[in-house]
Amino acid sequence: MPRRIILHAGFHKTGTSSIQATLRENRVALKKQVALRLRWHLKDIVVAARGYSTDLDPLTLIKVQSRFGEMVNALPGMPRRTLIISAEELSGHLPGRGPLADYSAAPVLLYAYWEILRSAYPEAEILIYLTTRAPDAWLASAYWEHVKSSGMTMNYDVFEHTYAGAANLDGMVAEVASRVPAPVTAQRLEDCVDLPLGPADPLLDLCDIPLSVRAELQAVPPANQRHDPEVLNALLDINRTHTDITARNAAKKALLSSTKGHA
Repeated sequence: MPRRIILHAGFHKTGTSSIQATLRENRVALKKQVALRLRWHLKDIVVAARGYSTDLDPLTLIKVQSRFGEMVNALPGMPRRTLIISAEELSGHLPGRGPLADYSAAPVLLYAYWEILRSAYPEAEILIYLTTRAPDAWLASAYWEHVKSSGMTMNYDVFEHTYAGAANLDGMVAEVASRVPAPVTAQRLEDCVDLPLGPADPLLDLCDIPLSVRAELQAVPPANQRHDPEVLNALLDINRTHTDITARNAAKKALLSSTKGHA
């Protein structure tokens, strides 16, 4: 049984990809202290969580609970280790597409995960860890992520006005803390810029890792960085000029294959 469980469930565009990449890169060094279940281990769960966030259907929530429970039941013994479960989509879809206006599904989903973990590991300490970002920076990052990964065509100022409420991540942290009976810790991405392992450092601080092990951990380049403005605008233009999804995706793939992201 793990002695501590840290549930890192987002939010999107707050350094989550970099956190997961750092944990994966250092999994061998951390294996005596930390067990990992990252986004690529949780594919079926996040598909259901995304579905629940968009339809709020109780039957979809049951699917989330069933899949999360199956994952927990399949975990090996982890005596004296900290179990980190990290995937931003455990909180549902990234808000900003269609009617999905915010993270209102997150407290319900996090309560469901907490309840299952508490039942499986009644003696383990269960913590919820949430990463956040300044509202303006989050809105811009969310907008361009939608432009890159979907057929979004709206102007940024329209997006900003329509989905401004979703950017109140601090408010959602407070909402989660008020509705899930577990300690909730939050960390802003902007406060992690100068840390040796970036946004992964505050999460690892919760794991009681010996200093000798921390000193061995390797930093990784920031993951999922935003592209240059000219590339982003070219992606937006592709969305506006290609009505066929296959042609649109092919044009985007060709463009992105010749470019690299920037912070």
